[in-house]
Amino acid sequence: MRMLASRLIHSRSPVSRLYAIAASRSGRHLSTDSDKVDEPFKVEEAETVDVPPPPTEKLLVLGGNGFVGSHMCKEALDRNVSVVSLSRSGRSSISDSWANAVTWHQGDLLSTDSWKEALNGVSAIISCVGGFGSQSYMYKINGTANINAIRAASEKGVKRFVYISAADFGMANYLLQGYYDGKRAAETELLTKFPYGGVILRPGFIYGTRKVGSMKLPLGVIGSPLEMILQHAKSLNQLPLVGPLFTPPVNVTAVAKVAVRAATDPVFPPGIIDVYGILRYTQQRSK
Repeated sequence: MRMLASRLIHSRSPVSRLYAIAASRSGRHLSTDSDKVDEPFKVEEAETVDVPPPPTEKLLVLGGNGFVGSHMCKEALDRNVSVVSLSRSGRSSISDSWANAVTWHQGDLLSTDSWKEALNGVSAIISCVGGFGSQSYMYKINGTANINAIRAASEKGVKRFVYISAADFGMANYLLQGYYDGKRAAETELLTKFPYGGVILRPGFIYGTRKVGSMKLPLGVIGSPLEMILQHAKSLNQLPLVGPLFTPPVNVTAVAKVAVRAATDPVFPPGIIDVYGILRYTQQRSK
């Protein structure tokens, strides 16, 4: 019996031989001798390359070649989001390298057939479309154009829509009635069509370096000090008639950061965010 058991223990069946061959090929030596310790697996360390992950979102910026819109495009690209821009003039005149990463489309929101192609594959939209002029023109640009975009986005199944609106300025609203009536009409449409994915930002004066022709206007020289003072004087905003005039200005970069976050973060709460909310979200991001 002892001799039979010894033969069974020390014999190598075809299965055991195959297992030994496979194990040796994998880089580990297996020994049948009880007095030897198995060597550990030898794993070659792979070379790592610092490559950003592929974009998972496609963002359409309406009015992407303007002052506010261009900052939206840049902020989204910094977050590794694929960016498409739509405007009446098409490609931006900005010569910065990031502009080459944007897909530029030319189209008019008042003529739906001219821009439907820009919606292909889009998961979120930020609209910076707006303008000044006659009362009827302001309503058309701020209201009708954005309403057309909201409806088309809803029909296309776009997940999120962020609209850059404007804060109330009291008496100034009557002087620019077409502007504010158009903005509020677009807001109503957005909250109706995108109850769970619609975000409205209501900044006041947006400052930053604006480019007018070949000139650069550093509006931050005025805007930044006012923001520092007025954001801590919220009570002044409650004064009758003149209160809204004390609404603090906000940096265009802050608006872009909150807007892009709202467009790409699926858990970002829908609804209206005033200038104080914009500042609050920006401060949260910086912590």
